[in-house]
Amino acid sequence: MLTPLVMGLGPQELILILLVLLLLFGATKLPELARGSGRALRIFKAETKGLMDDDDEVDDKMKTPEQREIEARQQADLDARQAELDAERERLKRDS
Repeated sequence: MLTPLVMGLGPQELILILLVLLLLFGATKLPELARGSGRALRIFKAETKGLMDDDDEVDDKMKTPEQREIEARQQADLDARQAELDAERERLKRDS
């Protein structure tokens, strides 16, 4: 038994859809249509990423000084722990 490939569509359905597209647009227009769709998706992806980056900037601006101080302390603790781990790794390399 064949498993469905895309959203419950089997191979026969996908071939039928491709044939209908070929009949509607023609063989010369399909590559152009695919290129245009790819460009549109890239632009859409870039724009949504830009919107998410803008949201992050707004979140940073809305933080209170206390929140920034807490985050700075947490980052310093993480950096110190990472330095300890790195030192331990080097010591284990030397000992082995």
